[in-house]
Amino acid sequence: MRRSLVLVALAATSMVALAFLIPLAIVTKKAAYDSAISEAEKQAAALTPALLITTKAPEIRQAIRSTRYGGQQRLAVHISTPAPNTYGTSHITAANLQDAQNLARASTLERPDGVAYLQPLATSANGIVIVEAFVPREQLTHGVIGTWWALAGVAVGLVAGSVFVADRLGARAVKATRTLAEGARRMGQGDLSVRVPVKGPPELKEVGQAFNAMAERVRHLLAAEREVVADLSHRLRTPLTALLLDADTLGRGPGADRVREAVQGLEREVDEIIKAARSGLEPGNTAVDVAGVVRDRLVFWSALADDQERPWTIRGADRPAHVPLARTDLTAALDALLGNVFRYTPEGTRFAVTLVHQADLVALVVEDAGPGIADVERALQRGASGGGSTGLGLDIARRAAESTGGSLRVDRGPLGGARVQLRLRRL
Repeated sequence: MRRSLVLVALAATSMVALAFLIPLAIVTKKAAYDSAISEAEKQAAALTPALLITTKAPEIRQAIRSTRYGGQQRLAVHISTPAPNTYGTSHITAANLQDAQNLARASTLERPDGVAYLQPLATSANGIVIVEAFVPREQLTHGVIGTWWALAGVAVGLVAGSVFVADRLGARAVKATRTLAEGARRMGQGDLSVRVPVKGPPELKEVGQAFNAMAERVRHLLAAEREVVADLSHRLRTPLTALLLDADTLGRGPGADRVREAVQGLEREVDEIIKAARSGLEPGNTAVDVAGVVRDRLVFWSALADDQERPWTIRGADRPAHVPLARTDLTAALDALLGNVFRYTPEGTRFAVTLVHQADLVALVVEDAGPGIADVERALQRGASGGGSTGLGLDIARRAAESTGGSLRVDRGPLGGARVQLRLRRL
């Protein structure tokens, strides 16, 4: 934008400068020409008194030498009677002289080396006398080049000044625009407290005011939404408490312990949801070890896998791999993928969890030996499910991966069933 304003100012002022410079240059050259001819006319007229009162050659020559043009050998007197004669230095031919006598009025004659000014004068003794004043070519353009350079300097100064002013105006607008863009970027990253200064051109001031009003509105809306999520999550505590009390009546044993552990885990998840809703959307400096989360969650899911006689393997979880993601988000994504395995495959179906370590990312791969996903594209749509569920599991995993700059990929794996690859960017 700033460069465009400068280029527009440069083009506009350059055209205006040229529109004035070209006529001024022509007028300057014409003025110098007219001034030189006028001076020649004055030099020729200076001989008129002498030619009217004398016919003697020495006196005429003396009168010629007394003038500036005569001293520079640029003045001549042509007498036709009683005998044709020329005094001084002439720069014209006999034919030119004859034409001037026939014309009988002042005229100029262009020569290769200059211009001859011819002034006829009628005297009683000498008849028609032609006074010739010669102006050299360089005299006709005396001072023109210097004037042109001065005009060019003024034009360059005007263009430079207009470009400077346009650059300052553009810099002001660009600064306000960049401030607005930075505010939008920070808001997109979750900083709801960002506000932009209202300054710059009137239009950008209006945009800044609208942005600040929008940011304030978004902050209020998200705060209200977080409160609603927290309230709804808190309402789950009552049935969870009842469920936990019912679990206590089951007595002791592996089955009762698993039920109680599952209820307690569900209660912890509800607490995490409430905390996340209350804390807002600021991402902060979060980081989690993917390998540690995989080991912990497999401990939880292995009990159910053993109960359903599902063979399972875990690979690559012995090396740490830190990604910029909250532990709760990664746990939710992994639980969603493992939950799909237990929900949509028959008991006894084999599954595997693998961590593939690469230079800039780590791939969390969950695959099974089940029937696979018939419509992958539909399964990746939020809220769409072919098995009667909420259809949010894969979407939760996808958003977790994309928040780190990664991606989610679903295809068919070596076990014969579905393979979901959660590609997470490393810190």
